[in-house]
Amino acid sequence: MAKRKPTRKKRRPKKSRKKSPVKNSFFKALAGITLLGVLVVAAGFLIYHLAPPRSPSPPPAAKAAKNETRALKKKPAFEIYPREKPAPRQPLARKDIPASIPKPAPRKALPSVALIIDDLGYDKKIAQKFAQLDVTLTFSILPHSPFQKKIARLAQSRGLEIMIHMPMEPVEYPQVNPGPGTLLTSMSADELINQLDQNLDTLPGVKGINNHMGSRLTSESTQMYQIFSILKKRGLFFIDSRTTAESLCEPSARLLQVPFAQRDVFIDHHLKPDFIRNQIKELIRIATKNGEAVGIMHPHLTTLRILQEMLPDLKDRVRLVPASKIVRPFG
Repeated sequence: MAKRKPTRKKRRPKKSRKKSPVKNSFFKALAGITLLGVLVVAAGFLIYHLAPPRSPSPPPAAKAAKNETRALKKKPAFEIYPREKPAPRQPLARKDIPASIPKPAPRKALPSVALIIDDLGYDKKIAQKFAQLDVTLTFSILPHSPFQKKIARLAQSRGLEIMIHMPMEPVEYPQVNPGPGTLLTSMSADELINQLDQNLDTLPGVKGINNHMGSRLTSESTQMYQIFSILKKRGLFFIDSRTTAESLCEPSARLLQVPFAQRDVFIDHHLKPDFIRNQIKELIRIATKNGEAVGIMHPHLTTLRILQEMLPDLKDRVRLVPASKIVRPFG
C-alpha cells in the first residue's frame, strides 16, 4: 500500500491590520497639541528674555495721584446769585458810596474783613495764584472735588484757613446741579445727616462751612436744624452765603448756639473790572460802618487781577482776617 504524502497545511496569508481612522485622528490631534504647546513655551521664553524690561508698577500713592489728575470731573456751576437782594445788616444806599473812600481816623482800630474764595477744588493753578498773594484769605473748598486735598494742603502751608463749601439744593435744581454731595430737600433725616457727615469727612481739620447755592434748602427750617445740630457736635461755624432773602440759617444757628456770620458782599458776580472794584469799595464801606464785613469772591482771573491791584489800598483801610475771626457765638 503506497504511503500517503503528508499534506502540508496551506498558510493563510496574514490579514493586514488596517489602522482605525478614529485612532489616526486622535494621534494627529495629540501631535498637533503637543507641537502647539512647544511653540507657545518657546515664544514665551523668547518674549521673556528678549523683550525690554518693564518699569516697576508705581506705588499706591503715585497711582492715587495719577487717578486724581485724571479725575477732573465737570466743574459745577459757580454760585447762583439771588435775584432779590437780601437786606444787609445795615442798609447802605448805593448813592452813598463815594468815589474815593476816606481813610479811618488815626488811632482807631481798623475794621475786620474776611475775604472768602468760594468754589475751589477744580483748578489747582488758580488756587495757587490766590495763595501766592501773601495776604489773609479763607479758602472754601467743594467736597469731593478732584483737587480738594492738594488745595487744602497748599492753603495750610501758606497759613490760610480752609472751609468746606457745602453744596445745597437751589430753587433751580435739578436744572442746576451744585455738584457731588449736594444736600437735598427730598432726603430723609438719616440721608441728609449721612451725606453731610461724608462731605465733612472729606477735609479733616476744617473750622467751618458756608453754603454753595442752597436757595431752596436754606429756607427749610427742619433740615437746617438737622444740619446745625451736626455742626454743633463737631464744633464748626457757619457762614451764610445768603443766596436767598428767605434764608433761615440765622435763626437755626441761634437756636442751636452755632457760631455764625453772613455774607455782606458778593464781589464778582459780574466779571467787569469796574464792577469788582466798586464791590470791594462797598465791602470796605460796610466794614468801616459795622466794624467788620464778609466778602465772597470766586476763582476767576479777572477777580485775581483786580484784588491784586487793590490790595495796597485794602490793607491800608481794613484788617484782613480769617473767617473764623468774624463769626460770633449766640447767647
